[in-house]
Amino acid sequence: MPKKLIKRILPDHETIKKNKSLKMFGPVLNNPNLWCLNRRSVSGAFALGLFNAFIPVPFQMWLSALGAITFKVNLPLSIALVWITNPLTIPPMFYFCYIVGEWVLGDSGHEFAYEMSWEWLTNSISTIGPTFLTGCLVCATFFSIVGYFGINILWRHSVRKNWAKRKLRVAHAV
Repeated sequence: MPKKLIKRILPDHETIKKNKSLKMFGPVLNNPNLWCLNRRSVSGAFALGLFNAFIPVPFQMWLSALGAITFKVNLPLSIALVWITNPLTIPPMFYFCYIVGEWVLGDSGHEFAYEMSWEWLTNSISTIGPTFLTGCLVCATFFSIVGYFGINILWRHSVRKNWAKRKLRVAHAV
């Protein structure tokens, strides 16, 4: 089930190869491991994409692409998962990261008021930066681990279920 669902959702790899922002990776994109859908590739892509989604930088897709090429996991899926952070989800996600950072480091004594601008980010690095970045790192690590093992478990369950169905069909056919 996960493989069929993922195949249906993801765009064709030729379309992705033609994307001008990925042209910088050149012939490396011809590696078939970057496009296959198997348990290892998909769970690694989930871990990588979820990790990069919590990193507060403007070039998350490039980080995911570089990571997918390095670790030979599914490229389109790892890039698509960074889109979890979008203009609607960034404020609550980053506020949650800040709260997690405060929980880990203790109360920083600074008020968190998020603005979606580069200026806010550079000014906030000195005040709430350590707390926020610690929270981002903790959340990135936690959710990437949960994503990796969650997809592994879901994939194995799906394979077992399909094998059980196949056994029943064969048993009824005989």
